[in-house]
Amino acid sequence: MIIVTRDTVRNPDILDVRQLPRKFVDRVMVWPKGRVSPGVTLRLLAELQILRYGLWLLPLLVVGLTWRGLALPIAQAPIIMLILIWWVEMRLLRVPPKRRLKLMDAAAAERGLDLLAVQGREALTQIAAMRGQRDGSLRLVVEQSPLRAMPPLTFVSVQSETGPEVVDLTPEERAILDETLFRDPLTERLLHRINSAHDTFLREVTLHARDVSAHARLAAALR
Repeated sequence: MIIVTRDTVRNPDILDVRQLPRKFVDRVMVWPKGRVSPGVTLRLLAELQILRYGLWLLPLLVVGLTWRGLALPIAQAPIIMLILIWWVEMRLLRVPPKRRLKLMDAAAAERGLDLLAVQGREALTQIAAMRGQRDGSLRLVVEQSPLRAMPPLTFVSVQSETGPEVVDLTPEERAILDETLFRDPLTERLLHRINSAHDTFLREVTLHARDVSAHARLAAALR
């Protein structure tokens, strides 16, 4: 999970908002600040279509270099390249439409989404209470890459209609998201399975500040 806010990305210009929700997958490249493990770096690079397309076309390049007689026919048949890219992208890296309903039980998927809503509202409630916010609303936006066969890539941000904007979160507020959003039995991998079954990879949880209880505000003050 990558929490997207001004203090956590190297390219904060991507946080500019024209309409809500602000989407990141297939729109912009998110580069996290600080030390990033090689695994996370490779996973982020896998989102670059140009790199993926080059990798899928590599076998054709090898064939052309190995068997020179095939190089010209391959170069003159771009349809082969397009078919190869389409097949890998739509059949291997994404769940084909006919297989979506078989991914998981519908009731189990609804339970997972209910957990996301409950735990998301819990996190937003703590954040709104800590900020002393009494009007307006906050949106928790959880967006995942549709690519499968690799670890899920999840971008989490808090967005506001005021502006509109991607909210600048403090380290303490980011810790709340870390502790609250994905708790057993809800995991990023389970959410990705649900999203793949529904072919929906962006989820929103909205909290109106007026709904924050006095108890939550007291707990935030004591914290």
